[in-house]
Amino acid sequence: MAVITISRGSYSHGKEVAEKVAQRLGYECVSREIILEASEHFDVPEFKLLKAIQDAPSFLDRITYGRQKYIAYIRATLLNHLKKDNVVYHGFAGHYFVRDVPHALKVRIIADFEDRVRLVMERDGLSRDEAVEFLNKLDAERRKWGQRLYGIDTNDPGLYDLVIHIKALTIDDAVDLICDAAGRDQFRATEQSRQKMEDLALAAEVKASIVEIRPDAEVEAESGVVTVSVRLPVEVDESQLIDRIRKACDRIPGVKDLSVKTVPTTLYQM
Repeated sequence: MAVITISRGSYSHGKEVAEKVAQRLGYECVSREIILEASEHFDVPEFKLLKAIQDAPSFLDRITYGRQKYIAYIRATLLNHLKKDNVVYHGFAGHYFVRDVPHALKVRIIADFEDRVRLVMERDGLSRDEAVEFLNKLDAERRKWGQRLYGIDTNDPGLYDLVIHIKALTIDDAVDLICDAAGRDQFRATEQSRQKMEDLALAAEVKASIVEIRPDAEVEAESGVVTVSVRLPVEVDESQLIDRIRKACDRIPGVKDLSVKTVPTTLYQM
């Protein structure tokens, strides 16, 4: 039993690989479904969630946390799926959210730029120059997204267990490699690795519940014990804030204990 995340560049056959891997292993395959589910559960228009993950964040986003709540909603929804095991996820930031989970196999699928250009031309009816411009812009946006939000470069091979280049290796070859790796002992779920996934999912759910109150809050969970850390201006009522956070988390299943830690700061420092 394993979790497989497939990070894919646009027009790189990642979707086909993910679907074939899931079919062969008998796993659930999810991607866009996460957006739809998050939209329904958190009552947020789908287009706002899509915009949050497709467009590179602006400087204003970083100052105002404009998209943080949408990312929090998506993350909570995704991790709730992944904690069930036997899931293949292809799309937004899956590898980043499970980077510390031992039984999560993180895969990157890439393809030659010229092959991608031809695919865009065929699918979208664009000229070669238009296709090149389109792909360059799309790649730059996705790279900026990871760098500005999380300080990661999605092209860094160190983020993945497998990087597969679709060229000499075919889609079916990629499926063979991924299925073989997923069956190895290193990626078998253990009691400890499942607990790690449960902790991440719980922390993500708490974060989604309090993101409107404190978008900059950091949340950690360990076996149901949740710690929320916030930087608090000295002029803000600490007891009132803690009470709001506790009330937001009252009905979250799995929370056995909740502590809120505050770090005094000034408005300027925030």
